[in-house]
Amino acid sequence: MAETPPNVENESCDDLLESLRRGRPAAGQDPVKRSQIIDGARRVFIDKGFEAASMNDITREAGVSKGTIYVYFANKEELFEALIEEERGTIFKNMYDVLDNADNLRETLVKFGKVLALKITSAKVIQAQRTVIGASDRIPDMGARFYERGPKRGHDKVAAFLNAAIERDLLRIDDVDLAAYQFTELCLAGLFRQCIFAYRTKAPTQDEIDHIVRSGVSMFLKAYGTDRLAAEEGHQTIAIEAKP
Repeated sequence: MAETPPNVENESCDDLLESLRRGRPAAGQDPVKRSQIIDGARRVFIDKGFEAASMNDITREAGVSKGTIYVYFANKEELFEALIEEERGTIFKNMYDVLDNADNLRETLVKFGKVLALKITSAKVIQAQRTVIGASDRIPDMGARFYERGPKRGHDKVAAFLNAAIERDLLRIDDVDLAAYQFTELCLAGLFRQCIFAYRTKAPTQDEIDHIVRSGVSMFLKAYGTDRLAAEEGHQTIAIEAKP
């Protein structure tokens, strides 16, 4: 049974008046209080999991009143999504900046693939994805929103990068959407499934990731690379070998 939020309307008005008198952020607008609630929720979700966690548990762990927590978040699902968004912003911040430098297509893809594999197989991301997968059966909309705000946005950025390479005549791809999925799968070959199902109990090493990503990028470019790309890479190799 869903938890019934208290009548927060009067509490919110009282909080607003008190905030105005003291010059503090209005109810639901204090970033410190919001962070306090999210930190408490993080500890509860880690300890109990999404399904077993309750708003009462989070209230106690965060050290706030039940009226206060409902001013910031309507329910447990909204709180969990806010937590996921915060974690995503921290973990994946600037990850796609690598794609802004496309002077060397192969090395750009390798650098991005290594960052992607490292992030996706990190303990925090694996734990979050397990929780979302577990909750999505009961709350499919939440799973859909998680995908739209995270994996789908990343996929679109990879597709945009591939389109730019096509315009430079470095790649020839009929289905860019499919190719973007193929590229990320090649960079994660076996790693994600082993981590998500706890077959692998430790994150992959840098050497492992480097080997898998470089192999994946080579396969990708063999399938979609153009003669122009081959010529450019040939010139780059000659230039490197010519250096004293």
